Amino acid sequence: MQLQCALVGNPNSGKTSTFNQLTGAKQTVGNWPGVTVERKSGKYKKDKLITIQDLPGIYSLSPYTPEEVISRNYLQEASIDAVLNIVDGTNLERNLYLTLQLLEMGLPIVVAINMSDLLKKKGIQLNIDKLAYGLGISVVKISALKQQGMEKMMSTAKQSAKKQAAILRYDPRLESALAEIGHQLPADLSEAKRRWTAIKLFEKDPLVTQEIDLTPLQQKEIAETIAIAEMIFKESSDAILVNERYGFIEDLLSLAVIRQEDQRLSISDNIDRLLTHRVLALPIFAFFMWLIYYLSIQTVGTIGTDWVNDVLFGSWIPEILDQWMNQWHVAQWMQELIQDGIVAGVGAVLGFLPQIFVLFFCLAILEDCGYMARIAFVMDRLFRKFGLSGKSFIPMLIATGCGVPGVMASRTIENQKDRRLTVMVTTFMPCSAKLPIIALISGAFFPGRTWVAPSAYFIGMAAIVVSGIVLKKTALFAGDPAPFIMELPAYHLPQVSSVFKSAWDRGIAFVKKAGTIIFAACVLIWFASSYDFSLARVTEDQSILAAAGRLMAPIFAPLGWGTWRGTVATITGLIAKENVIGTFGILYGQTGEISESGNEIWQLLRNDYTAVAAYSFLIFNLLCAPCFAAIGAIHREMGDSKWTWLAISYQCGLAYCASFVVYQLGHVLFEGGSLTLGTGIAVLFICGLIFALVKKPIHQTTPTIQVIGGSK
Repeated sequence: MQLQCALVGNPNSGKTSTFNQLTGAKQTVGNWPGVTVERKSGKYKKDKLITIQDLPGIYSLSPYTPEEVISRNYLQEASIDAVLNIVDGTNLERNLYLTLQLLEMGLPIVVAINMSDLLKKKGIQLNIDKLAYGLGISVVKISALKQQGMEKMMSTAKQSAKKQAAILRYDPRLESALAEIGHQLPADLSEAKRRWTAIKLFEKDPLVTQEIDLTPLQQKEIAETIAIAEMIFKESSDAILVNERYGFIEDLLSLAVIRQEDQRLSISDNIDRLLTHRVLALPIFAFFMWLIYYLSIQTVGTIGTDWVNDVLFGSWIPEILDQWMNQWHVAQWMQELIQDGIVAGVGAVLGFLPQIFVLFFCLAILEDCGYMARIAFVMDRLFRKFGLSGKSFIPMLIATGCGVPGVMASRTIENQKDRRLTVMVTTFMPCSAKLPIIALISGAFFPGRTWVAPSAYFIGMAAIVVSGIVLKKTALFAGDPAPFIMELPAYHLPQVSSVFKSAWDRGIAFVKKAGTIIFAACVLIWFASSYDFSLARVTEDQSILAAAGRLMAPIFAPLGWGTWRGTVATITGLIAKENVIGTFGILYGQTGEISESGNEIWQLLRNDYTAVAAYSFLIFNLLCAPCFAAIGAIHREMGDSKWTWLAISYQCGLAYCASFVVYQLGHVLFEGGSLTLGTGIAVLFICGLIFALVKKPIHQTTPTIQVIGGSK
């Protein structure tokens, strides 16, 4: 029979791994209607009649984030036959809180205790029969990592389909209040729907309060009932329910869980003592990032990039295309467009795909093993000292893949000022589109200098920290950051299939971008660099592009790279950051001095720019306004054109100032340049920055953080 299953669970509970194991590669990915939160659905690979919907990872069904609202609306409105609630067995108390909220909805639920193999290592014995008895629903043990218990979970889901869960009962005084509220609700509501609505009205859920149609008298009766309960419990109504749920969980676990009297720290705890150490955590993180960039930019990734540049796009593809176009008598202008425009431009971008894949592969390993969750904890401690919300690091972490979802992830931050500040600074993190620029500058101007590539990552973080300190002292962003609750999963070996799939998906997205946006941009760049305003074929120095570039080049002259080629590359980078490399590939590829190796482009770049100027160019393109797609995401999240322009102006202004200081001082210190007016302005800028950093803030922030699981 046809079966619709919803997969629900906390972040880091193993829900995504379970979904991948159940559906294999046959999944559909899109966005929920009206929002940009990703949705996944797929067919159970051992029974195509079963459809599984992977809901966003959430901690509760309270309407605070888009993910929570989406999950709750889907569970309320969709025709669901069974809910598969994935629970992290190593953190039962936190995960079962969501389970109780699902039970309150009266849904047919199967609880799957994931990571059950780790319980024994923690000295925990779990009696799932007693747990199932206490919850009144079916409970099974699984291990998504080891692919254990999946078939039993699905067979149990078939048996439990459409069966309403048992009704949970709390303190009799609370039950009396809920019954009184239930009497005020429409008579046509089912018992489960009536109870769930009463619970939500009791905790003053804004969505249910708006949805339910009540008369003024009914609203008054409900308000009085809640007020009496609050007076009896001496707590707010929402706090009463939170305490009752956790009290229920505590009693349940005392029945079903036996803990050995063993005070030894687990392996995960011992690792955390080092990796989350207050002093050593950041140096260790810096080492890991250096190692990742070293592998992707300097060694492993470079082997593949050299082959793609020198062999695939350096000889094979151009030679094959030459033969075909000569055989087909293709017009000369079309041959030049294909070879000098498309192959030179798109090929220059795709040449960095091996390095990008290695980078994504390494980051996926850190994410899958649980280390990135620790970095969020470590960075929360750092960010709070500078006035940023700990939640801000999550969008920034996502932005290392792409700035668009990174900006969108900021919507989970409840405080509007913190959210807007996060949107403004998130794209300072070097995304995958900026990696080719980093690799080009590192290879062409700093061969063998392993610090250059990872320095780009830390420049982005430094820009975020400095922005947080300075902007939080202004009236626009002043205020205490919101508290950050996060869960630290136990460390485990990365799942090879998940790591490869993550790296593959991100790599494919990069290739698709090269085949669409960058392809179109390369055609336009080639045309503008090959023709003048009268549409006559000219050399690139006399082209439309050269004229436009020379017009704007003086703006960037104080930064050390004010040539028309560098200016045009930067401007085209606003369409897509990969266009910076594609533009260089076209413009320097038309000089006639390029042979089969990509190293000649490096030499031509060195002829136009010094090492300090190149590093200045890198900094500007790292920090300036992101691509058009990310700017569009910023506008959607800001919800206001004025704030969007403010964000773009701030990003470009900071990029210009940082690039200006690096070149003006670097030119004097490392290239023997003479002191000029620009040097003095750079020094004044540094003095102004120091003043902004140390001046008294409008409001003093008070750090607060709640951590669930792992080491504190």
